[in-house]
Amino acid sequence: MNYKPILIVHGEPNSILLEIFFKSLKYKKFKNPLILICSHKILKFQMKKLRFKMDIKIINPLLLDEIRLDNKTINIIDIEYNQNISFQKISSKSSDYIKDCFKMSLQILNSGLTNKLINGPISKSSFLNKKFLGITEYLTKKTKASQSVMLIYNKRLSVCPITTHLPLKFVAKSLYKKKIIKKITIIDSFYKKNLRFKPKIAVLGLNPHCETVDKFNEDERIIKPAIKYLSRKKINVKGPFSADTAFLRENRKNFDVIVGMYHDQVLTPVKTIFEYDAINITLGLPFIRVSPDHGPNQKMLGQNKSNPLSLVRAIEFLEKN
Repeated sequence: MNYKPILIVHGEPNSILLEIFFKSLKYKKFKNPLILICSHKILKFQMKKLRFKMDIKIINPLLLDEIRLDNKTINIIDIEYNQNISFQKISSKSSDYIKDCFKMSLQILNSGLTNKLINGPISKSSFLNKKFLGITEYLTKKTKASQSVMLIYNKRLSVCPITTHLPLKFVAKSLYKKKIIKKITIIDSFYKKNLRFKPKIAVLGLNPHCETVDKFNEDERIIKPAIKYLSRKKINVKGPFSADTAFLRENRKNFDVIVGMYHDQVLTPVKTIFEYDAINITLGLPFIRVSPDHGPNQKMLGQNKSNPLSLVRAIEFLEKN
């Protein structure tokens, strides 16, 4: 069987990505060839620092469709980056390198050779520099996708925030019926197409207990009409539910996906429940983009203590899809 390669964009060079990549190779034998898009120089420095030994195969991206690949070596497309130590403090110095890594990945994805992308964590403050809310929005812009959805996925329960890395004071003004309908429709389609079942979806209200003393109640005027519309379209969706009880064991077991109105409303509980056993999937792009559900974790650089489970789950998911 010809397995499509999985591209892994390094992201921030001073992160734990390569450490958990090395650990993932020890954890399991993967069928799909893994291709790192990163600096050969940084790779060697961090392999030495973390005491990981494996042969490296440098690949010419122009000849990628002619090369037989496996995971007996580390397959790498070399992106130049001038750093002469294993790790240093995160700064805007790495921004051009990260852009070059993503640019290379998008060229390969556009060629049709594969449709599978994992990206390592980045520092939003230094790389995105307030131009994008997150990598979800960055890739949406780069691919000219009309709409994208952040899905934090675990096979037992996934969550989606309607607004992503938006400051809380802007959330209410950014909610509208069409946005909720579009994002939940994309989630429903993804589950039916990729996971081959019709998901049961819960929608949370914006306000505590879905109530407010304000004259305008978003739960009544925006969220509830969106749910009614989706139900008429035969999407299995219910709500709005109060966020303070939705994640209780007896409640969450009734759903495959819980959709919230803002980032921490759903990411905080799901990370508490599953910790590292979840992945971030961007829906709505012309390819499947997955990332481990954590940041650069600069406090643990070089300590060899980071948990690789989220990256392992990301690779496993792409091998099945």
